[in-house]
Amino acid sequence: MSERLLVRGGRVVDPAQGLDQVADLLVEGGRVVEVIPRTGSPEAEAFARTAGRVIEAAGLVVAPGLIDLHAHLREPGFEDREDIESGTRAAAQGGFTAVASTPDTKPVADNRAIVEYILNRARAVGTARVYPVGAVTRGLEGLELSEMGELREAGAVAVSDGGRWLANAELMRNAMLYARMFDLPVITRAEDPALAADGTMNLGRVSTVIGLRGIPPAAEEVATARDLILAGATGARLHVAHVSTRGAVELIRQAKSRGVYVTAGVTPHHFSLTEDAVREMNYDSNTKVSPPLRTAADVQALIEGLRDGTIDCIATDHSPRSSEEKEVEYNYAATGIIGLESALGLAVRRLVEPGHLTLLDLISKLSTNPARVLGVPGGGLQPGQAADIIVFDQNEYAVELNKYESKARNSPFGGWRLRGRPAYTILQGRVVGGEAARDERIRRTAPRG
Repeated sequence: MSERLLVRGGRVVDPAQGLDQVADLLVEGGRVVEVIPRTGSPEAEAFARTAGRVIEAAGLVVAPGLIDLHAHLREPGFEDREDIESGTRAAAQGGFTAVASTPDTKPVADNRAIVEYILNRARAVGTARVYPVGAVTRGLEGLELSEMGELREAGAVAVSDGGRWLANAELMRNAMLYARMFDLPVITRAEDPALAADGTMNLGRVSTVIGLRGIPPAAEEVATARDLILAGATGARLHVAHVSTRGAVELIRQAKSRGVYVTAGVTPHHFSLTEDAVREMNYDSNTKVSPPLRTAADVQALIEGLRDGTIDCIATDHSPRSSEEKEVEYNYAATGIIGLESALGLAVRRLVEPGHLTLLDLISKLSTNPARVLGVPGGGLQPGQAADIIVFDQNEYAVELNKYESKARNSPFGGWRLRGRPAYTILQGRVVGGEAARDERIRRTAPRG
C-alpha cells in the first residue's frame, strides 16, 4: 500500500472541481483523501506528522496526472523503437500518468491475446497506466471488422485503425454501429489516402518553392466530413485524432452544433510548428509528420478550436522512430515525432504563456477531457480518486533530448526553450517521474567519496 503523502502549498488546478487556488493535497493508500483549500491548516499539519513523505509545492502547480489519448508504444513487435517500459518511463517524466496505446503493433492489437499482453506488460514494468486501443479491422487491413466485444472484455478502451483511414464507408458505418453496442469510442485518423498519395508535406506555398510533393488539406477534410456524417447517422462516439486543418476544425464545430457525438484532439507539434519549419530546419526529417505540418492560418484555427471547445483534447501522437528510419532523404524518411516528454512544455509555452488558454483550460485538455473521452478513471483530484498527480513549475528550461527516457530521439524540439516541466509525477500515491524525482535518484545512486 502506498505511503501517506502530503503535497503542501501548491497551486491546485483541477478542472473536474473548477478548482484553482493554493491548497494542501492529502493522499493515503494511493487515493486522494482531501484537498484543503488553504495551506498550513491544523488538519494538514496533523496529517504531515504521520505522512511518509511531504512534497513542498509552494510556487508549483498541482494537477491531475496527464492522460494521453494517442501514443505509439511499439510493443509488441517494434521494441527497437520503443517498448512499454521505456514508453511509460517517458510518459512519467513528461507528467503523464496514463497513455492509450495505439493498435499498430506486430501482431496487431485486434484480439484478446494482444490486448491482455499489453495490459500484463504494463502492470509488470510500466510507470504509467496503459489503456490499449483495439483495432477496428483485423490486421488493420480495412477488410473485416475485429471482434470488438472481445476487445472490450479484454480491456480495450476504444477502437481505431491507427494511422490508417478506413476508406470503405459501409464498413466504417458498421464499425460505428458495432462499437456503439459496447460503448467504445471510434478514433479516426482522417486522411483520404487517394488524395494524400505519396505526399511528404503540406501542399502549398512552401512545398511549391522547395519542390516536395504536397498533401492537400482536402485529404483531411474529405475524410473528416464523411466520418462526421456517419457518426451522426449511427449515434456512435467518434473521436477525430490529430486535427491539423482549419477546414477540419470548422467541420467539427458545425457537427457539434448539430448534436453529433464527436470529440477532437490536436498534437503539440501541430500548434507549435508550421510548414515553414521544413525549409527553415533544412529538411530535417523530424519535421515530417502525419498529418503534415500546416500553415500559420491552420495553426491559428487549431488554437481557436482549443479556446472555444471545438477541440477537446491535446494528445501527443508519440511516434518513436529509429535513427535508420529518420536519417535518410526527406522523401524516404518515416513520419513521426516523439512527444510525451515535451507536450506539457510546448503547451504551456505556446498556449498558456500567450494567454490563449488558462491553466485550468490546459489541464482539462490534457487530463480531464481525455479521461471523459476514453471513459477511464482520472482527470480529477476529488476525494476517493486514485492519486494520479502531476506537480510542475512554469519556469523556462531547455529541451535536452539526450536526457529523454524514450529510446527514440526523433524530435525537432532539441534545444528549444519551453515552460512547464514536471517536478514530480505521482501514480497512485507513488512518485514515478519528474525532474525532482530524477535528481533524487541520481543523488541516491551517486558513488560516495
